[in-house]
Amino acid sequence: MAAVAGVSSAVIKVAALSGSLRKGSYNRGLVRAAIELSKGSIEGLEIEYVDISPLPLLNTDLEINGTYPPEVEAFRQKIVAADSILFASPEYNYSVAGPLKNAIDWASRAPNVWADKPAAIVSAGGGFGGGRSQYHLRQIGVFLDLHFINKPEFFINAFQPPAKFNSDGDLIDEDAKNRLKEILLSLKAFTLRLQGKI
Repeated sequence: MAAVAGVSSAVIKVAALSGSLRKGSYNRGLVRAAIELSKGSIEGLEIEYVDISPLPLLNTDLEINGTYPPEVEAFRQKIVAADSILFASPEYNYSVAGPLKNAIDWASRAPNVWADKPAAIVSAGGGFGGGRSQYHLRQIGVFLDLHFINKPEFFINAFQPPAKFNSDGDLIDEDAKNRLKEILLSLKAFTLRLQGKI
């Protein structure tokens, strides 16, 4: 009985990153919606938005005596402290956005702080809704030892009617919110399973 109680009281800490730095970004809107869902309808999930905009471009000359610049070290510690990762990845030229790849690369420097973290990907954009970026991100995750949930998948065409986001980039589509909730529930369950708690 105590083991069951321990599972129900476990809080999964999720670091959420958006590959788009634009304030009104739809991908940042997905992160905001995920945070809102975690506070309102998903028990035991705590999502923190981790801003990647302060990170300098990857340059190993900035590594001095095995230490990283303060902004990089602070970012790396956020990843270390997280139980799992939520990537909101826009698609740029059929791949992940430059700022997100930069963040991934900084956190992969020795020691690789992504290793053995469960993760999920969501994306919004035109056409395929950012889906191609997800496939590249999954390939990157293989080398980093990230463990992505396979299903459900979430990519949304932000420009196809009816409106999915408002003018501030906030997710307003109820069906999309329900699908996003399914992603978060899957990530929570997968994280608990990898931690050996279910």
